[in-house]
Amino acid sequence: MSGNREDGERGRAEDPLLEIACDESGSDGENLTGGNTDVFAHASVSLSVATAAAAVREIRDRIRSPAEEYKANHLLREKHRAVLEWLLAPDGPIHGRARVHLMEKSFFVVDRAAGLLLGDPGAALALFRGGRRTFGEDGWRAFLEAANQLLRVRNNGEPGAPVEVFYGTVDTLRRGRPDTDVTGVMERLAATRARAVSYRAAFLDGPPLIPVLNPLLPAIVRTAALWSGGGRPVRLVHDRQNMLTPDRIAWIEETARQSGVGLAGMRLVVAREDARVQVADFLAGIARKIASDELNGRGESALTALLRPYVDPGSVWGDARSRALLTAPADLDPTVPAAGRR
Repeated sequence: MSGNREDGERGRAEDPLLEIACDESGSDGENLTGGNTDVFAHASVSLSVATAAAAVREIRDRIRSPAEEYKANHLLREKHRAVLEWLLAPDGPIHGRARVHLMEKSFFVVDRAAGLLLGDPGAALALFRGGRRTFGEDGWRAFLEAANQLLRVRNNGEPGAPVEVFYGTVDTLRRGRPDTDVTGVMERLAATRARAVSYRAAFLDGPPLIPVLNPLLPAIVRTAALWSGGGRPVRLVHDRQNMLTPDRIAWIEETARQSGVGLAGMRLVVAREDARVQVADFLAGIARKIASDELNGRGESALTALLRPYVDPGSVWGDARSRALLTAPADLDPTVPAAGRR
């Protein structure tokens, strides 16, 4: 029993839990500045199994590919544009029953660095929005890569190398462009070396349970918050992921509880065996591609408009122009807290 709206309408409302199916797209581990994608998307749907299965059948009937398992790429092909528009349209099968939480990966790195080193996530937005303009493309890229290496758990070189590279980059940039608001944040970062050394030293005892740069875990907490906002507890059904170990699921559930989120539990399934997760997989892949195109200035206004009603206003997104296009007008406040911060 899913406990979803449709089931309740059929007289099966005795299950108080709302079951939400989820999947992600764009995971490159902790390599957020040099991976294959620049956007991470976590999608969720509130559909009965029967409704989701009907949607999957309709997609297969319309596309008619011999592929055993359909993915978002099937719908994103130009020849199947009508199928993509049907899926996202206001009269389509998921409108009002699906959400997607987006993360702009480079902003996520800056957000996490500011939170860890300064204890001030609010500094991330000013640094991110002014960094490229202040330091130039090459300087800003060097900062992003150095911050990524500092925060990531894996390091194939000398243990202290990420610290030296990061603070060397910070010093070079702040001295080259003094007396700006952005270099003011850099001045504050330059004074945090001891905190960074302590952070890296903790890895000597083994990798942390919750990597700072992993986007999936906070995205799941945010997804639970989105669907339990009306006071009804939710249970998440998620595609199997190596990252979702029992200990990390316990962390997700405890973090949600501490945040007042009504997450009643999680269970993992194989995506191809649950049509609801398949639909979430479609939406995650579609949203990642549309959002990435918009971020890079090559978006199609019609597709962006179709995606907009699904996008979580609390998405971790720093670019002002694309954020304004991807989120509904009432949700443009850039001070909305990033999802899942602790």
